[in-house]
Amino acid sequence: MSAKYWQAINKALHGEMERDPTVVIFGQNVAESGGTFGSTRGLLETFGPDRVRDTPISELASVGAAVGAATMGLRPVIEIVFSDFLLIAADQLVNQAAKLRYFTGGATRVPLVVKTGVGIDGGLGGQHSNSFEALWAHIPGLKVVWPSTPADADGLLRAAIRDPDPVIFFESVGRYAARGPDPTGEPVPIGLARTVTEGDDVTLVTYGTAVDAVAEAAAALAEEGVSAEVLDLRTIQPWDAGTVMESVRRTGRAIVVHDAVRSFGVGAEVAAEISERCFDRLAAPVLRLGAHRVPSPQVRQLEAEILPRAREVVDAARALVRHPARP
Repeated sequence: MSAKYWQAINKALHGEMERDPTVVIFGQNVAESGGTFGSTRGLLETFGPDRVRDTPISELASVGAAVGAATMGLRPVIEIVFSDFLLIAADQLVNQAAKLRYFTGGATRVPLVVKTGVGIDGGLGGQHSNSFEALWAHIPGLKVVWPSTPADADGLLRAAIRDPDPVIFFESVGRYAARGPDPTGEPVPIGLARTVTEGDDVTLVTYGTAVDAVAEAAAALAEEGVSAEVLDLRTIQPWDAGTVMESVRRTGRAIVVHDAVRSFGVGAEVAAEISERCFDRLAAPVLRLGAHRVPSPQVRQLEAEILPRAREVVDAARALVRHPARP
């Protein structure tokens, strides 16, 4: 059996709302329309208008209402269709949701999930295709997850809803129709990476929409006799440093790949940690691959030109494997 990415998210929402009556969801088009991408289908009919509500086009007001609901005992899920518009709600997320637990010595918790579409796909343009995960991962008090498969979308969303702290739940816009193994219906722990392929020559660290290109690169490298280990972080904050370091200490080489702009991104943080913690085991410099530092184009052909592709990952891995050994 298989499920589409959006169906897995929908399954998780149904399951968690049935399990816990304090779970509510609201956002633009989540009720009568069933969600812009279909992930809230059937929720209004099953759980009623008290728990499933459409909101006006005001991200600041919607997130602010969700923060208030969370502090009063509910577990709200707020849908922001495109993550670009989370910036409008930054004050509520950064100065309220992320900080209230610290301000009150743990007396006030904010069990809030912001589910939001992210990534370049389909010519959506520069105001609907940004990947700002590094910005949100930088904020103390926020957790950030980005599943790449239907099974992880289901499991991580269940874990996020049950978490006592605010979680940014990124959904790959370009993967809503993608299929994968049917989810088990069990939570996937936040903070654990997934090993996509095992290898001994180079570690490829990635997440989100970049996973497919990196897996394709690993398959191409295998044909050349290069054994690449692919790690899907799944959680960006907190990220699974232990699994990454164990792999890099074994392979001695690492490349971090993401579809966000390369400079000042998650890759920089991961690469720095690898360099600090695995320096004595590295056979070559740690590399980063990411999008070019330009706004996302409207034209689909140009979209593909700014993202790291499989052949670039292959070239980078090939160069690392051939890098002269350190004395």
